[in-house]
Amino acid sequence: MGWLKTSSRNISIYIILMFFSLGIANAQQDSNEFWEKVRFGGGIGLGFGNGFFSGSITPSAIYQFNPVFALGIGLNGTYNSRKDYYKSYIIGGSVLALVNPIPNIQLSAEFEELNINRSWDDYYATGKENYWYPALFLGIGYSAGNVTMGIRYDILYDRNKSIYAEPWIPFVRFYF
Repeated sequence: MGWLKTSSRNISIYIILMFFSLGIANAQQDSNEFWEKVRFGGGIGLGFGNGFFSGSITPSAIYQFNPVFALGIGLNGTYNSRKDYYKSYIIGGSVLALVNPIPNIQLSAEFEELNINRSWDDYYATGKENYWYPALFLGIGYSAGNVTMGIRYDILYDRNKSIYAEPWIPFVRFYF
């Protein structure tokens, strides 16, 4: 009767393993269907001039539930510098939702969490900062094929902490 003295922890582990096994079996059957609905994309950004350089890469993947709704995740890596003044390294991630109420119009909501590491050294100030910054973007864009161009607004915008100069930011998204 020792097998009847199973602890609740062991039962919990057994239930979790059972659901995990069922999930793997189901995922193997639906694997092709799942990957047919995944789209990869993102963006690359470069900016330079008068001692300033900025580069970013923002890969992302979305799951297209149907022609109207998609949900996805993304990464962000950015480097900014201005000669003899400022430098920053930014990494983070995001979660986004895309809705196409009509075929060429895309509404979006994206929550982004970034770790900002910046330093500056000029005549007036010297210092370093490292902090996390959240952003919540609501956007609208025009879609043509795999490309969407539009504008988004950061409703959590903080002028002193944001890496963006303004809460309104134009965007171009590519998904294949």
